[in-house]
Amino acid sequence: MPHYLIQGSYSAEGCEGLIAEGATARLEEASSLITALGGTMESMYYVWGTDDVVGICEMPDDAAAAAASLAVSSSGKVGVRITPLIPAGDIDVAASKAREVTYRAPGT
Repeated sequence: MPHYLIQGSYSAEGCEGLIAEGATARLEEASSLITALGGTMESMYYVWGTDDVVGICEMPDDAAAAAASLAVSSSGKVGVRITPLIPAGDIDVAASKAREVTYRAPGT
């Protein structure tokens, strides 16, 4: 299954909910959502900085990953970004294909 990087930032209202419910309960909710969409949560951590939470999950496909992002972000309490993680072998295939084509850069 494809892997995805999850990054999330709580709104002020989302932080109030986190304080009220606790971090463990919120991570369990995130894991349940991923599981309900056919995926598996590999890891999830709270962080300081631009993001409040980061994690790695497996999802069956891009549609399932997008559904997770939509479900969470539509709450307005957490903004989520989900980024596909590309295995090195897939980049090798892409590099091979890139060697077979030409591209004219703008202005050249």
